[in-house]
Amino acid sequence: MTRLVRGADGRMWTVRSQIEWRNPSADADFEHDVSGGQGPGVLMLAYVVVLAVVLVAWKPADVVVPGWLLFALVLLFLFFPVRWAVRRPWLVAAEAKKTDELPPERWVGSVRGFLTVRNEVSNVARKIEMYSLPDLDGPLQPVD
Repeated sequence: MTRLVRGADGRMWTVRSQIEWRNPSADADFEHDVSGGQGPGVLMLAYVVVLAVVLVAWKPADVVVPGWLLFALVLLFLFFPVRWAVRRPWLVAAEAKKTDELPPERWVGSVRGFLTVRNEVSNVARKIEMYSLPDLDGPLQPVD
């Protein structure tokens, strides 16, 4: 997502956001970064697939499985991958080019979730239109 916004001082700001596929490491999240990698997740997925195949292979021929049960199982299996994709962190950046009297500025921050990032980009654009700068209390912070 990219937006062009005219600040109250007349400068043109570019507010953009893009999804981050890797979690940015931060000091506050250190204990979560010490995981064993992707191995445990792949192993658990393999176990689930093997158990599902065994469940289907051992089903007696005269047992009728209702369609809503299959649909519920598919939703259950897709819950965590979909949640992971929707809750990815997004990088939000607001940049203003140098003018005759003002230096260039760059503000960067991270926001989680697709709907949250849309709201935050709208808030940043509105603050720039009103005050010529993003909100200091928001997720964006100035970068040198």
